[in-house]
Amino acid sequence: DTACKNRPLDLVFIVDSSRSVRPEEFERVKIFLSEMIDTLDVGERTTRVAVMNYASTVKVEFPLRTYFDKASMKEAVSRIEPLSAGTMTGLAIQTAMHEVFTEEMGTRPATFNIPRVVIVVTDGRPQDQVQDVAASARAAGIEIYAVGVDRADMQSLRIMASEPLDEHVFYVETYGVIEKLTSKFRETFCAVNVCALGTHDCQQLCVGSRGSYLCDCYEGYTLNPDKRTCSAVDTCAPGRHECEQICVSNNGSYVCGCYEGYTLNPDKKTCSAMDVCAPGRHDCAQLCLSNDGSYSCDCYEGYTLNPDKKTCSAADVCAPGRHGWERVCLRGGLLCTRGCRPGCTLSPGRKTCSVKSRLLLITTEESCKCEAIVALQDSVTSHLEALSTK
Repeated sequence: DTACKNRPLDLVFIVDSSRSVRPEEFERVKIFLSEMIDTLDVGERTTRVAVMNYASTVKVEFPLRTYFDKASMKEAVSRIEPLSAGTMTGLAIQTAMHEVFTEEMGTRPATFNIPRVVIVVTDGRPQDQVQDVAASARAAGIEIYAVGVDRADMQSLRIMASEPLDEHVFYVETYGVIEKLTSKFRETFCAVNVCALGTHDCQQLCVGSRGSYLCDCYEGYTLNPDKRTCSAVDTCAPGRHECEQICVSNNGSYVCGCYEGYTLNPDKKTCSAMDVCAPGRHDCAQLCLSNDGSYSCDCYEGYTLNPDKKTCSAADVCAPGRHGWERVCLRGGLLCTRGCRPGCTLSPGRKTCSVKSRLLLITTEESCKCEAIVALQDSVTSHLEALSTK
């Protein structure tokens, strides 16, 4: 099979038919075009071909949208007639750029990433300014190959061709041997696309490279040492993410998170401390105390925190050491009332007791100990009663 499994192209031949090209030589150019067509994978969805003929004027013999089979193309090539006079190579390239490489004329949209290629065949020196026009065409994404025959000016060929020049500039001594360039272009355009044929062993991506290929990986993956398989990149490794607190890997990418007690800011990277003691955010029965993004529970005065560290119970305020009253502590609901033993009365300060007695011998609150005072009172009373009987 002489046809190649080349990558799809939008290919335009621009052939010189000026007076210097004799009729028999122009016939050899047409044979060259036909043989080139034979080597291409021609079709509407593969390689599209257009042919332009130029001298002092430019003629589009057929655009990219006209033929999608080799037989029709070769028949159209066989009918091309030379134009004679002049060598307006710059004008021809300009016409290709503005009139042929358009979607209306069959060029596929730029989003398809189909290479746009020009092959210029000439035997003379351009009679117009080709340098700027060729530069504009290259800047527009058109790849230019320049083929010189016999008396062709090599400097002009190098000015118009794309880089690297040793791959885009060709020369043959006569039109009689121009067909030998067919194999050169076949090698250039028709290297088997291993990636397209599916004969590669790449796990994810195959990148064609002139008859060979290289493997690559999707974003978020890295090529393993075997150069075929891929491993997910640890996107949460230090220096690979922008998360302030927590990084969570997510299928080759990552999302940010925050520690408990913090919330993710709108930038999806940084965190802010939450008001963990706001209503509904905690489970404390009475008091909530914020503590660096977390919280602890506490109780009101008179209550004590239960072992669950959340709820509270009323404290036994009359337990030893919990009150400052001298004598009797009486619980009353959540509060305690002050009291004294019988025979004593509560002082104005409501913490100490005084003896209820007509005797003025003991009046100081600080010396009042209820049980002792009552006992002394009883003893004195008994002693007075004994004296009175004598």
